[in-house]
Amino acid sequence: MLLRRVRDSPRDAESVRRLALASRDAAAAEPHASPGGTEPVDCPVAAVRHRRATEHLARTDPEGCWLAEDGSGRPIGAVRAALREGTWALSLLVVRPEARGAGVGGALLERAIAHGRGTLRGIARATADPAAARLLRRAGFSLHPTLRLSGSLDTAGLTAPDGPAVEGGAGQRDLMDSVDRAVRGGAHGPDHEELLLHHRVVVADDLAGSGYCYVAEDGRVELLAATSRRIASRLLTAALLSLPAGTAVTVDQLTADQQWAVDVGLAAGLRVSGSGLVALRGMRPPAPYVPSPAFL
Repeated sequence: MLLRRVRDSPRDAESVRRLALASRDAAAAEPHASPGGTEPVDCPVAAVRHRRATEHLARTDPEGCWLAEDGSGRPIGAVRAALREGTWALSLLVVRPEARGAGVGGALLERAIAHGRGTLRGIARATADPAAARLLRRAGFSLHPTLRLSGSLDTAGLTAPDGPAVEGGAGQRDLMDSVDRAVRGGAHGPDHEELLLHHRVVVADDLAGSGYCYVAEDGRVELLAATSRRIASRLLTAALLSLPAGTAVTVDQLTADQQWAVDVGLAAGLRVSGSGLVALRGMRPPAPYVPSPAFL
């Protein structure tokens, strides 16, 4: 097995996406499987976003992105992690099904964690796969179950936001970084530039607090952070009301602290289901917060 850095190239980005697909499909085929923690990678729009996220992370944080290859040079595993202002975030750890049990996942995780060594805080996406859970627990992470809100959007049940929530953009970068620091301990920084290429962002900033919410046209709430539950509820409501009624909506990776989001989702006619795990080290579950699949 050879470990090498992921290159900022379409070829490597597609290799990582195909590994994620193979890992997801294998997990779905297992008895009593759930799609917990999986990132959409197969529809055309999601595939582009997944490849772009890999290229972005390989470019901005190359020490956190690694590929494992077998003796013939075939990719058999990948990891994506980033270090942002003292907060280390792991968004992807996948191993090809036939290569599992050979130490590939552990070797990849070790490289990614080494990149964040010395940081105070760590957050990682995780599926319910026992091998991934064991690796993260051995690395000192606590595991927290998460929920997903999904379904056809019923805007009739949503009340108008209780204050201003407006369309934002690059001009709100300082505000968004400030909210990140308050909620997750470190700004997303350059990740906001990538997110703004693919999503609309709704922002709020008044006496009740500050926050932002990225939402995609396909109905996925990509990332939300706020300094109060009132602002978070306002932002999520405004983001959902900006979508056409009947849109297939997804709000994912909600820890138990995010009951404000559950309330908004239920009012919008969404169903609640299990979603997987989030792993944390040196920090409590960020709240009010909806993590990004690609950037946490």
